[in-house]
Amino acid sequence: MTKLAITPLALAASLMLAGCATLVPPMPAPQAGIPSQLPAAGTVENVSVDTGWRDFFIDPRLQQVVALAVDNNRDLRMALANVERARAQHRIQQAERVPALGASGSLERVGGDVPVSDTYTAGVGLAAFELDLFGRVRNLSEAALQQFFAQEQNRRAAQVALVAETANLWLAVAADRERLAIADATQTTYDEALRLAERRHEIGVISGLELEQARSQAQAARADAAQFRGHVAQDINALNLLAGTTVDPALLPATLTEQPTLVATLPAGIDSGVLLQRPDVLAAEHGLAAANANIGAARAAFFPRITLTGSAGSSSAELSDLFSAGTRIWRFMPSISIPIFQGGRRRAGLGMAEADRDVALAGYEKAIQVGFREVADALVLAGTLDEQRQAREALLQSATRAEALSKARYDAGRDSYLQRLDAQRTLYAAQQGVLLVRQQLLGNRIALYRALGGGWREHGAAGQP
Repeated sequence: MTKLAITPLALAASLMLAGCATLVPPMPAPQAGIPSQLPAAGTVENVSVDTGWRDFFIDPRLQQVVALAVDNNRDLRMALANVERARAQHRIQQAERVPALGASGSLERVGGDVPVSDTYTAGVGLAAFELDLFGRVRNLSEAALQQFFAQEQNRRAAQVALVAETANLWLAVAADRERLAIADATQTTYDEALRLAERRHEIGVISGLELEQARSQAQAARADAAQFRGHVAQDINALNLLAGTTVDPALLPATLTEQPTLVATLPAGIDSGVLLQRPDVLAAEHGLAAANANIGAARAAFFPRITLTGSAGSSSAELSDLFSAGTRIWRFMPSISIPIFQGGRRRAGLGMAEADRDVALAGYEKAIQVGFREVADALVLAGTLDEQRQAREALLQSATRAEALSKARYDAGRDSYLQRLDAQRTLYAAQQGVLLVRQQLLGNRIALYRALGGGWREHGAAGQP
């Protein structure tokens, strides 16, 4: 067998051996220190990560607003661009694992005191392909792949946050519009009471103090109405920013209580293991895997690097004879680089890679802990907010009856205007309190949905085509 035949066989054997070794340490297990079960909260219902946002938000107007935000939000577009960048980076790194072949042609002309001579060369060559005997290139490719996965999960996390924030702002528009309606109705009532007080003062039925109290109450209601009007405008502006476009006014709610509920009933039976499926937790996990792979690449840097360069083609003094018989040539130039003294650079690189892995591990554990706290907080609030709702609704009923009795007693001359004023203020505060706790209840259900990782699917598992 000729040397020319042996060389390709040796090259093929070397390529088969490449990548057989790995110096990546075992993936460290996170020690998040959280209970295996989520805290109980009475009859509260949990949400599955498989519940898509279209299945969770049952109001069709809210669905359309969320869809606008998902399609047009600029922050989400930037997150998607980062995913594509990470994908391209992985492809670049993946290309280092396969030989790069290229065709070349050249003309070399030599002259001077000797006759001018030409040499034409054409061939196909292999350019400095590294035999990945210790897994350096493969580990770098794996790290790039895990970074791509992490960016994809970051995009999902950004969408989860966007969906939840859009829904909360939509509810804020509804709540502030209803607050404004209550304030406007209260202002109308107080304005009428003020006109009546002015007539009574003119005929000497009430004192100047009672008149000024009525005037103060009317002005306070007018200030509240103006404040809530500004809040509604700000809510709509913020919602337009999230949606990336102007939201059609027909998609905005008029009041918070115009429908019995704005979100679907949620399935129960979720344990703390679901936290591992949160996009931010998955992103941290992939970041840890990438940092772990970089340790393998840093360890491989201590070992020799073998690269292969070769070409095969033709060479001739005449262009017309370039591909004739007897003009074939080949070159094979393997090289080896052995680290001897680098001033501690490689050891420092390994130490930095290990430190990056420790940072990523701590970040992974923290992401799990943060997720558990967010879910636990939402579950605890669900029970207490329901108790608050019942108490505030009972308070509203009592305040309504008290205000009616106070009006009757004031009209009959049995109570002073100050007592009448206190009853009206109590009723107004009770109306605002009930509205606030209803908004908090719906917001807490959205927070629980988000905390459990929901919001990046459009449809749930059952709704998938």
